[in-house]
Amino acid sequence: MLSLLRLWCRRRTLARRTIPDDLWSATIESIPALDRLDSGEQEKLRGLALLFLHEKHIEPAGGLELDELMCLRVAVLACLPILELGLDCYQGFVSVIVYPDAFVVRDRETVDEAGVVHVGDEVLSGEAWEQGPVILAWKEIEASGRCEGFNVVVHEFAHKLDMLSGAVDGIPALHRDIDEKDWLEVFRTAYDDLCARLDRGEEPWLDPYAAEEPGEFFAVCSEMFFDVPEALRANYPEIYAQLSAFFRYDPAPP
Repeated sequence: MLSLLRLWCRRRTLARRTIPDDLWSATIESIPALDRLDSGEQEKLRGLALLFLHEKHIEPAGGLELDELMCLRVAVLACLPILELGLDCYQGFVSVIVYPDAFVVRDRETVDEAGVVHVGDEVLSGEAWEQGPVILAWKEIEASGRCEGFNVVVHEFAHKLDMLSGAVDGIPALHRDIDEKDWLEVFRTAYDDLCARLDRGEEPWLDPYAAEEPGEFFAVCSEMFFDVPEALRANYPEIYAQLSAFFRYDPAPP
């Protein structure tokens, strides 16, 4: 019953509200990664972004002032990973908090490989809390989606997708037609290879931050999938294939 009510409310929202053409055009033109979408996909993204703005709260922090165009940019980038998955994938939270620039998390506890707990401040450009908000830096949002191998919004919302299955471990809630053993083998092999390259002092193609943990590896690869898909497919063809199956989308068809 709840799902039917939610569906009815969303259809009503789409029928009664719209994103102004000038705002939509300005947003699309400012995000080169969206050039890969055909007209039908762009309209689907437009509808998802409208619903996202209706159901989520994008809140400024740290003295930032948000306008409609800024909020729309956040919504569009956030909805790109769920273009073929739907907004229900973002259940369990309502707030997106935006700071002007990188923000500081005080007294963050971390555990090193030896099991020693360290406490200190951490400077971040984005963070996704389990059953809580997504926190982003506007400066990094502006730099996202430019086909330069960076998209902090996709990165943090990939964590939200990962959280749907429980732990942030790089194994999101997989579709029935995706073999979990294959997923694990592909991602573990690529993750171990990245870590080995870094240990040898090599400079890999993928952002070294992906080697922090499997959850970060999945999020970084998701960034690459939507921002520089051709390069991801060239460097990690099996990762590309798994992500294409998961996101139900192929941003760089042959």
